[in-house]
Amino acid sequence: MSDYFAHPTAVIDEGCTIGNGSKIWHFSHIMPNCTLGEKCNIGQNVVISPEVVLGSNVKVQNNVSIYTGVICEDDVFLGPSMVFTNVTNPRSAVNRKEQYAKTIVGKGASIGANATIVCGHNIGEYAFIGAGAVVTKHVPDFALLVGNPARQIGWMSEYGHRLEFNREGIAICEESNQTYELKEGLVKRIK
Repeated sequence: MSDYFAHPTAVIDEGCTIGNGSKIWHFSHIMPNCTLGEKCNIGQNVVISPEVVLGSNVKVQNNVSIYTGVICEDDVFLGPSMVFTNVTNPRSAVNRKEQYAKTIVGKGASIGANATIVCGHNIGEYAFIGAGAVVTKHVPDFALLVGNPARQIGWMSEYGHRLEFNREGIAICEESNQTYELKEGLVKRIK
């Protein structure tokens, strides 16, 4: 049996798996067959639709909607009132439940307040999506995106700092001193 906290106003439907140390706050609804890893924090008024998967240490701020088809890997941050979609062409009178598109949010990624992630577009590891951005394409690891539609304006470190690359394509995070390499349009951390 898992040891987690759920506020009395939270609703947790049948078939959910919730990891040790997770917290589910006021008026949130965890729908059937969801999986939440250890030490997740689900803020107030959050809706997690059926079969959504959250890794460990995922932080979901207030008023977030996570729809069927979404998978968030470990250490993901979802800012206040951000939303995922799961159908590209919704119509009230047309049932498209069999057409839900998958969206994977990579380990350590952050998505800012009021951002929208259009379904079927994966967010890379440690990517950083600015507040209010509307993501309409795949996002590379460590990428920094802003705007509507979202456009890439730079790169971020695992610690959430903007990376400035020298002529050799090397950058050092100001907080962690980790080294990163920009090569052929992609960033990776050098161990």
